[in-house]
Amino acid sequence: MPEEMGVFEVIYNCRAMRRLKVRWIIVRDPGQKRKLADLNRIAIDRIIEMDTVVELPHHPKAKRDRMREAVLWQAEHMHEIPALIIACTEYEQPAPDGAPRPGGGSVWPAVQNVLLAARALGLGAGPTSVGLANRAAVKEVLSLPDTVEAHALVPVGYPMGKFGPVTRLPVEETVSWDRWA
Repeated sequence: MPEEMGVFEVIYNCRAMRRLKVRWIIVRDPGQKRKLADLNRIAIDRIIEMDTVVELPHHPKAKRDRMREAVLWQAEHMHEIPALIIACTEYEQPAPDGAPRPGGGSVWPAVQNVLLAARALGLGAGPTSVGLANRAAVKEVLSLPDTVEAHALVPVGYPMGKFGPVTRLPVEETVSWDRWA
């Protein structure tokens, strides 16, 4: 039987190959974090203002309220989080007409690796793309060239609480075969 791989060996050896370059910016500078936090807060405020959903079949009101409170807390305190990791894609040429570029999907496996590594080290992390919605402002704050797009922002730091159990719905309630059921 083969020897089990540790999480870091798995992360190191498992990657998506799509001929795109994933690049990272780790923001620790208080002024830079404040600018990104401000952009995030503006986007979060818009979403919260438009969110009229009280509950969903898989998200009862109490759970949605807790999630909303956590999102708002993070929006208020993002500038205090030790590191904001930005996952970017580098392209060979600028996008025509400055339009958003596809290809961010190739970034998410790398982001998942960051999340797994953070958890293995006892750090808290949670990805978002909301704070990157104002592409022009993000490009200006991060000094991104026209050939680079920011796709995910991952705040990383020591958790204030404990890692508790996660609730996962049974597979029978979350997976459909061949069509929506």
